[in-house]
Amino acid sequence: MSGPQYEPADAAPDAAGLERIAALRPEQIQAIDAALMSACDRDWRKVAGVVGGAMGSVPGRVVGICDGYYAARVSGLVARGLLESRGDLSRMRYSEVRVASPGKSSFGTRDP
Repeated sequence: MSGPQYEPADAAPDAAGLERIAALRPEQIQAIDAALMSACDRDWRKVAGVVGGAMGSVPGRVVGICDGYYAARVSGLVARGLLESRGDLSRMRYSEVRVASPGKSSFGTRDP
């Protein structure tokens, strides 16, 4: 069987990945967030596509930081109200994001 209800959540970073993440400098994290925001606009986009685009565009990208970390940063941007989401953010293939409307806070998922 397949489908979102049968697939596990996105993989967490392994031990080596966690070490790389812990070593990220604040400006590197800001660059990741900026790349994620740049990959979004007012149209709904699959989180997997946003993450993939951002991973390829971060200046000075640290090799070995997994896509799960980028997806977690997307969830953080949603929690901060910078992005709106719909679907299951723990599964990047089954969720979408877009830039939040001005003056709108976005916590949790939204329907179209």
